[in-house]
Amino acid sequence: MTDTTDASPSGQPQFLGQQSPLPASPDEAKLDYVPNPRAGELYLVRFAAPEFTSLCPVTSAPDFAHLVIDYAPGETIVESKSLKLFLGSFRNHNGFHEDVTVGIGKRLFTEMQPKWLRIGGYWYPRGGIPIDVFWQSGAPPEGLWLPDQGVAPYRGRG
Repeated sequence: MTDTTDASPSGQPQFLGQQSPLPASPDEAKLDYVPNPRAGELYLVRFAAPEFTSLCPVTSAPDFAHLVIDYAPGETIVESKSLKLFLGSFRNHNGFHEDVTVGIGKRLFTEMQPKWLRIGGYWYPRGGIPIDVFWQSGAPPEGLWLPDQGVAPYRGRG
């Protein structure tokens, strides 16, 4: 893990049970990681953020996406409240779809050090064109169940 994680001195997640303002930017957001309660087992964790927003880097208009993050935990798992705050910090962040999607995946992979991670960014149309962005850390571990991410090609997503 890198020093961008700031668990409390007790080693417990710093956001649970606390009033937690939305970070001003993704760079200011801190992600908490806790010990994997099933370390040594191969399993998949999925987070879906169907109302993710960031800002267009050209117009500053809001961009909307349905993010799906799948990972096979290693020694740690990401604490979900800190992930929600991190994702929420993009609401005032200007970035191209590709940079935002890949950046989220790479930050989680670098800090959490899972066995494997993938992210699907299913972006709603900008200029009439939906842009879907996919990134994964490498080949999935053998034997890992990989369900479809469940987001249909754009036809007015719901």
